[in-house]
Amino acid sequence: MPNIKPVSDLRNYNEVLKDIAIGSPVFLTKNGRGKFAIVDIEEYEKNQATIKLLSKLMEAENRIKTDDDWMTEDQVKEKLGI
Repeated sequence: MPNIKPVSDLRNYNEVLKDIAIGSPVFLTKNGRGKFAIVDIEEYEKNQATIKLLSKLMEAENRIKTDDDWMTEDQVKEKLGI
């Protein structure tokens, strides 16, 4: 179950920070609507690394689709000296 608190609870931020764990962010609301999310730094860094990896994979996939400069199996074997 998501941990949702009003942003006004940040007056006592130590209590809010106690509720944050990996896989369990705290969502803050302002005027009854979602406004902010507080996540554990380890989870944040993992998310950033995942985004970077997915971006590189998408870039590689697009390059594969548009680049005609591929070597044949025989060319690869020749280059590797097999």
